[in-house]
Amino acid sequence: MKKIIECFRGMKLNTKFTGIIILFVAVCMAVLSGILFYNMEQNVVEQQRASMEYKMEKNYGQILKNVESVNMSTQIFRNDTGVNHFLNRTKAGEDIPTEELISFYNRDIASLQRVVNNNPYLYQVRVYADSDTMQEMMPILFRRSRMEKLAWAKDASEGWKFDYTDQIFEGNGSRQQKSILSFVTVMTDVENGMIGTLEVAMEMETMFPGLYEQEDGMFSCFIDEKGKRYDGSGSARAAELMDIILAQSEASGNADTYYTEIDGEKLIVGHMPVKELSGTLVCVQTITEAVGEVFRMRDLFVAVMAPLLVALAFLINRIVKGVLRKFYEIIASIREIQNGNLDVVIEDCGKDEMGELGAQINKMMERIRQLMEDNLKRELLAKDSEIRALQNQINAHFIYNVLESIKMMAEIEEKYEISDAVTALGRLLRYSMKWVSGNVTVREEIEYIRNYLALINLRFDYEIFLSLNVPEEVMIQEIPKMSLQPIVENAIYHGIEQLAEDTTIYIKGSISGTDCAIEITDAGKGMTEEEVRKLYGRITGEISAGGSSGNGIGLKNVQDRIHMNFGEEYGIEVASRLGCYTKVIVRIPKRHEISETRGEEI
Repeated sequence: MKKIIECFRGMKLNTKFTGIIILFVAVCMAVLSGILFYNMEQNVVEQQRASMEYKMEKNYGQILKNVESVNMSTQIFRNDTGVNHFLNRTKAGEDIPTEELISFYNRDIASLQRVVNNNPYLYQVRVYADSDTMQEMMPILFRRSRMEKLAWAKDASEGWKFDYTDQIFEGNGSRQQKSILSFVTVMTDVENGMIGTLEVAMEMETMFPGLYEQEDGMFSCFIDEKGKRYDGSGSARAAELMDIILAQSEASGNADTYYTEIDGEKLIVGHMPVKELSGTLVCVQTITEAVGEVFRMRDLFVAVMAPLLVALAFLINRIVKGVLRKFYEIIASIREIQNGNLDVVIEDCGKDEMGELGAQINKMMERIRQLMEDNLKRELLAKDSEIRALQNQINAHFIYNVLESIKMMAEIEEKYEISDAVTALGRLLRYSMKWVSGNVTVREEIEYIRNYLALINLRFDYEIFLSLNVPEEVMIQEIPKMSLQPIVENAIYHGIEQLAEDTTIYIKGSISGTDCAIEITDAGKGMTEEEVRKLYGRITGEISAGGSSGNGIGLKNVQDRIHMNFGEEYGIEVASRLGCYTKVIVRIPKRHEISETRGEEI
């Protein structure tokens, strides 16, 4: 995944989009085709499994039918009274007259032969007497010496005998080449014990038709209770695969059909227990060709889709280039701007996202050009302000010198009140006319208010006192110049002057967290709630402030300057009660601290 990301990083945007789309399409096609062909393969396997189960059931049904036929014939022969009577007489060594032998043959033997002939599934039914001297009555009754020529005679126990040839007659031709099986039972008598052996025989091909059917890709075998295997196919490859299958499979005792793969051969294997024969029927169907057809279809699909994906990549790349044309134009314009051409304008922006981007860049460039013009004007204005400030300083020096001369004259004449007033006026003028580029401390602003009140008290018959409750930590904080004096001036002209009596203006400072609050309170006439609401509206700019007296324009200027210096979260608040007081709270950030150990400003 990291390698894919590294490859994408150095590509152009249209190539990245094309690669991502083709990769997405290819992955989707691979997943869908994988699922499709996997399902096709599973369908083939399921169809072959169903076919195998059907064939196994069909073969099992035929085997049951054959077993029933053998059992029925066994019961008929075992229960035949004439045969049992003849075998007992033979066992006892009785000499039977020729007339009785002929009568027995024509009556009993002929009847049993008809039973055999009427059953097309039987190969032969033979009774072997426990005697080598009796008269044989073919093809039913034989001596024990005949039985001893058969392969199973060495193990003359009762049960099923599989896959042997008929050797009781020498030179029997083609019948000796047939592979037969038989159900062998011992015929007994209460007095004489074993009196004979009954063999009900059937051809192997008749009992197991599936073992000998010549069907392409299918081979079978039967495994008896001793584990001996009987194959119907003579193919060496079939025998090799059957050896591997039997070595891998586990005997479960239940019918089972499954899919497996051995040495590249894809096989359907079926196990069918045949309890009636005390063995298991195993059938194998090769489906390599059928599954291979699905794989060939898959390979053909890949071979067709590969060039289609290549063609699709070229087509998508053309389309993406067309979609990103405006984007590349915007990139070219940005490169021109980087080279210093600020007059670039992106034409024909359009209404889509790219068009909106182009329009925003045009607005940004227009704003940049406007800001550059404004910045140039501000620089020129700052230069002019410096020149005017220098001129004011020159004029201020002249005024200060004149005021100092007047002060000296007043002191010589011992007019100390005039001398103090001139001193306060000089300090007032020096503070107001001094050119300061930054903020001042609260201490400096309060000192200016002291001088201002000293001069104001010369005008009135009553006196305005100043009460300070400002800690040192507030005194050292910064505040825009001439921020507190306009509030005091408003308190005098709009709250105190109309009362015309001695009063006090209270200034209180406090620290709360990272904020500093300065409260200026007068004991004037106060305001109604409606007047406070209107005043606050003028301060915040919600109500337009004209130039008339009492419209709050001075407080709005203070508010604007605090916002410009410290941000919108700081400023002034107003609280008043008619006939009692008016309080203005100035909130500024706390930027300086005093060391607790040394008492110095930090």
